[in-house]
Amino acid sequence: MENLSLEEKKAQFDEYFSIQHSVNINVKPLAEGESVPSEAGLEQAMPYAFRVASEMASIEAQALRPLRHLSDHAESLAEYLNHQARKIDLMMSFILHQQDEPDHRFSTIKLGGGGVIIKSPTAMNIGSQAELKLFLDTEAAAIFCYGEVITCENVEDSYHIAFVFNSIREQDQELLVRASLHLQTQQLKKRAQDKASGA
Repeated sequence: MENLSLEEKKAQFDEYFSIQHSVNINVKPLAEGESVPSEAGLEQAMPYAFRVASEMASIEAQALRPLRHLSDHAESLAEYLNHQARKIDLMMSFILHQQDEPDHRFSTIKLGGGGVIIKSPTAMNIGSQAELKLFLDTEAAAIFCYGEVITCENVEDSYHIAFVFNSIREQDQELLVRASLHLQTQQLKKRAQDKASGA
């Protein structure tokens, strides 16, 4: 990532599907001389709550997969387990929200697998690095990663700052892609309902 040109980083940002959506994000600029950890070092830098949440999500997905192949008798069991999974999701969501730091809180304008665009009252320099925490309420999940500023545009009385991810776990990138597609489906359904009710 370090050796890529700004244009290549912008292309990497655009490589993934992204959607206009607002979620809370913590942006903590790195101190002078502080470096972005490699993917291997990312686990060490990651707060414990993020690691646990990620592990629980993959355990849950593995546990529910075999039930899909069972007969109708398993329907009530699957329903019960889905309710249990939902309870765990709510608890994890609560725990992850304790990681949200108001002093570093911004809102996203756009998010996707390649990066995010945030709204900020102040500008940031192109090439600045930051620790990012994204809170995805719809997925009862949060993502810890690092990003680099690739654009900073003055829009009305604020700045729209785009970060390309430069250190993110593969499973978290996949989660962001799934969340973006899920949000798009919800937006399209809502648009169809609004159109139907307005007709």
